[in-house]
Amino acid sequence: MKLYLDEDIAARDLVRTLMKAGHDVATPMDVGLLGESDTLQMTQAVRADRVCITKNPRDFEDLHDLIVLCGGSHPGIFTIRSDNDRRRDMKPGQIANAIKNLSQVMTSTRNHVVCLNDWR
Repeated sequence: MKLYLDEDIAARDLVRTLMKAGHDVATPMDVGLLGESDTLQMTQAVRADRVCITKNPRDFEDLHDLIVLCGGSHPGIFTIRSDNDRRRDMKPGQIANAIKNLSQVMTSTRNHVVCLNDWR
């Protein structure tokens, strides 16, 4: 799957884990968008036809609503809830596994916002 990691989740260990799981991964650093707005991050994901992964569900759900309301389309958004609790927060392997579980059920992520925490 082609993935774009929002800046808030683009840690090297997650990138490595996702790539090892067979995903094509891009980050804001790769495309020169470090420090840019969520709107520009989502725009990059749409242009590159990549599912965006973020720990910022509220803003990206709003962007999803705007895109769909205007008749547009996006490749999908995967959100991750973070409770700042090491025992409950998702680790890179759990994120990769959640994407695998989701891929076995959904035929397309287009125009969907999915919380990966629910797919562990």
